[in-house]
Amino acid sequence: MFGQILAIARNTFIESLRQPVMFVLVLAGGILQIFNTLLSAYSMGFTEETEVHGDDKMLLDMGLATVLVCSTLLAAFLATSVISREIENKTALTVVSKPVGRPLFVIGKYFGVGSAIMWATVTMLLFFLFAIRHEVMSTARDHLDGPVVLFSTLAVLGSIGIAIWGNYFYGWVFSSTAVGFMLPLTLLAYLATLFIGKEWVPQDFMTDIKPQIMIAASCVLMAMLVLTAVAVACSTRLGQVMTIVVCAGVFMLGLLSNHLIGRYAFDNRFISSIREVEIPREQPALNEVGQSVTIVLQSPPTVQVKIGDSLYYSADPNGIEQPVPLHPAWEGDPTLTKDIAGANGRRALVVQKFEPPARYTLVNVGGLDVKRLPRINDYLFIRPTKSNWPARAAWSVAPNLQFFWVSDAITQGNKIPGRYVGLVGGYTAVQVLGLLAIGVMLFQTRDLG
Repeated sequence: MFGQILAIARNTFIESLRQPVMFVLVLAGGILQIFNTLLSAYSMGFTEETEVHGDDKMLLDMGLATVLVCSTLLAAFLATSVISREIENKTALTVVSKPVGRPLFVIGKYFGVGSAIMWATVTMLLFFLFAIRHEVMSTARDHLDGPVVLFSTLAVLGSIGIAIWGNYFYGWVFSSTAVGFMLPLTLLAYLATLFIGKEWVPQDFMTDIKPQIMIAASCVLMAMLVLTAVAVACSTRLGQVMTIVVCAGVFMLGLLSNHLIGRYAFDNRFISSIREVEIPREQPALNEVGQSVTIVLQSPPTVQVKIGDSLYYSADPNGIEQPVPLHPAWEGDPTLTKDIAGANGRRALVVQKFEPPARYTLVNVGGLDVKRLPRINDYLFIRPTKSNWPARAAWSVAPNLQFFWVSDAITQGNKIPGRYVGLVGGYTAVQVLGLLAIGVMLFQTRDLG
């Protein structure tokens, strides 16, 4: 079984590289990165530094968006080429008439076209990293990054030159040869620029390595695995034009999923966010009777909060996974020791003290099992979050590209935790498996005669 999948994937990978659209879109992705460095010079962006600063924050968004759009178009074109065309040419019938099951045919096609798209996407991401290293020339005193310009140009021209030479003397397919050589040559060129500074001065290898941007690029790669699965599933039943239309629709829905569906999945509105957190010494948690914490809000809450009111907080603006458990409204005096001890048998996290304009002290009454202390940038709520299960189910099933788009965190100076990358990887695996299952079901009853 694995040998059959590998054979189909290998042939599909080679066939995908031979498609002229592969070379055109990869080259277009590199050229567009040049325009990005020019167009983003007028963003008048933020000045605080993270891994990027000023106009380079706009360059980060435009560069990743360019890679995502070009790769999505590539997925739609290649998927239809490797499945729909084989159905039309009756080659699919020849394959499945052998001892090769239809599920293995679809899975092998996905791995083959997915590998080709990853090859092209990594190449485009290297062009994007060249642009990030070059940076935006915002003023007249800025100069071209010599190593970036020279090494990237040599990599592209070298791969095209090898393809022309191989096509003329050995009959190699131009597009597959050019794209095949472009990735290793571009990778070598990028590694070379890491050792040489803008002024042609040797530098430490890690100087221009940006880990957070690398994580953002890896998330774009995972997004392409999902979009490729969408394209393969559609191409088992639809032609090229309709597959492109569906992929475009899924792409737009994925970008707007949070707005169209996600905001209805959880019913809650935050009243403010936390700017500062003051924790008493030697207090590791907030889950025992009498433990307290002082928070300072970014702005006064949108509703009136009185002493004795219960409060909830969460890292998500929709109130997902609130560390404070659901508890009934509390009645008592939070300044009295007997009431804080839970004399009435109730447990809560309530406001014990308020100092204008937005400084609140919270106290644990009765030993409520609070999962963690509040953190800076947490969102504050006056009630627990309710789930709208129909909207939540639709939001969970539809591919959500916002999960893969993490450039906003970089531009705002927020570190992307490794746990999030792991969750995105799990989400990618579930989406791909589900979409391939749909593709297999659609292909099972497809007439190939």
